[in-house]
Amino acid sequence: MLPRLLSLLLLLLVSAFAAQAQDMLTKQSGEEIAVKVLEISPTGVTYRRTDNPDGPLITVRKTDVFMIRYANGTKEVFGTPGGARQQPAAPPAAPPYTGPAVPGDELLIDPTVNLSGPRIGFTVLTGGAADKARKDFSLNPFLTQFGWQFETRIFRLSSGLSGLVEVVPLIGGLEQGKFIPSLNALVGIRGPKGFEFGLGPNITPAGANIALAIGTSFKVEDVNFPVNLAVVPGNGGVRFSLLLGFNYRRR
Repeated sequence: MLPRLLSLLLLLLVSAFAAQAQDMLTKQSGEEIAVKVLEISPTGVTYRRTDNPDGPLITVRKTDVFMIRYANGTKEVFGTPGGARQQPAAPPAAPPYTGPAVPGDELLIDPTVNLSGPRIGFTVLTGGAADKARKDFSLNPFLTQFGWQFETRIFRLSSGLSGLVEVVPLIGGLEQGKFIPSLNALVGIRGPKGFEFGLGPNITPAGANIALAIGTSFKVEDVNFPVNLAVVPGNGGVRFSLLLGFNYRRR
């Protein structure tokens, strides 16, 4: 069961970042090509087609290119004579939206946003992990969790991909009259659209194990809502934790 789950999580990660790694090149003729831009020189644009990632490098004259829309949502316009870059005019500022959230208002993560904040959720124990919890701590296999996520950015690429270190202390079992602390320290990456993946140690009174976590974030007005799923194998079973949080958008 665990190898299949880990394979599924890794497949989701690869698929999410593959989808984010696509640029769109529009020629002066109106033709649009899905590409991965590798170099922009004073006279040309070099790329590989995303439908043939192992194919040859292709270079077109910059004067033949109208616009490049990058995977992180930014774009450059090459519409003036000689291929000089022309940035699109900024749209007029819209009045602030004060109504209810509407479908499609998901968060396009600004990579400078910090998602530290409170976390609440639950943990489900299976197999030997549940047996050990009953025997050593008189715990039911379903525990509530309360805690806080602290995060520090290590790097940020121009594509919007960020490297992170996250520390998440939690207190579980309060609904059963227990105080079960745990500490997760994860090293991970977050894409420009909020998808993230992390791996690191998990420490509880039952011992130390490795935690694998994936997550994403949603936005309603200026409030971010992170959602994370963590899997911790060990003690003959697996622990699954689902954590939700919120964070006001700040830089």
